[in-house]
Amino acid sequence: MKAIVFDAFGGTEVLHETEIDVPEPGAGQVRVRVHAVGVNPVDGKIRSGGMEAIFPTTLPAVPGGEIAGVVDAVGEGVDDLKAGDEVLGWSDTGSYAQYALASAAVLAPKPAGLDWTHAAALPVASDGAERVLDLLGVTAGETLLIHGASGALGTIAVQLAVARGARVIGTAGAANQEYVTSLGATALVYGDDLVRRVRELAPDGVDAVFDAAGKGALEDSITLRGGTDRIVTTADFRARELGVVFAEGPQRRSAKRLAELARQAADGTLVTTISAAYPLAEAARAQQASDAGHNRGKIVLTVS
Repeated sequence: MKAIVFDAFGGTEVLHETEIDVPEPGAGQVRVRVHAVGVNPVDGKIRSGGMEAIFPTTLPAVPGGEIAGVVDAVGEGVDDLKAGDEVLGWSDTGSYAQYALASAAVLAPKPAGLDWTHAAALPVASDGAERVLDLLGVTAGETLLIHGASGALGTIAVQLAVARGARVIGTAGAANQEYVTSLGATALVYGDDLVRRVRELAPDGVDAVFDAAGKGALEDSITLRGGTDRIVTTADFRARELGVVFAEGPQRRSAKRLAELARQAADGTLVTTISAAYPLAEAARAQQASDAGHNRGKIVLTVS
């Protein structure tokens, strides 16, 4: 099968397409014929070697861990899925490939009204957003500041926080202000004089901060909070030195919750936005775009 592989850590130039063996599902697993793959910032950090302390990688490696596709083969002990079922979720093997293995327990059915690319945009972003909102303890009536509100993670986090009854102030680039507003947040351009501008919008202060951007906003966030309490970042590796929580804990990977959100995405009550879709062979371009940031929504790979 065709797969994207890297044999050494480095920039996107280490990614190349090659032929590798089709994997066989083990107990509790299924094999998925992949139709779309979510490209996440962590993929580039793993490729570069920057995540070795957290996610040790055996080379050569296939990147990725987020898939949407069709069940192709079923391993021992799997009763709830069968060949031909359309699913989305997390893979056990690298997902930048024509086939990937996945634990049946972390796959959700893909609704008929949800296309492959939008299905692939959901698992990692929805899981990460809910995990951070729970870490922050966001509740109705509170004001939440989200940095990177227009990205894949921010897009989902804004909507889930609003659904909890929170008021969201979302920072993003100038070109994404209307988009962030459409998600239900009060939009704000990131950058200079942020503390003053946030305080103008929230004179009583912000109750919590979710940094999904990693663009140097932690110091301003600490000033706004009057300390490091109730600030979580998923993107800024300076967190520890600043005394801020870095959300690196295990993913929950709830198939039940993912199925609920997939149904909402299919009926339009949850917005999923595709920033760009690249064919599998152009994985290096996709990761370059992901590494650069400033994307509106999710970058995906399509697999033929």
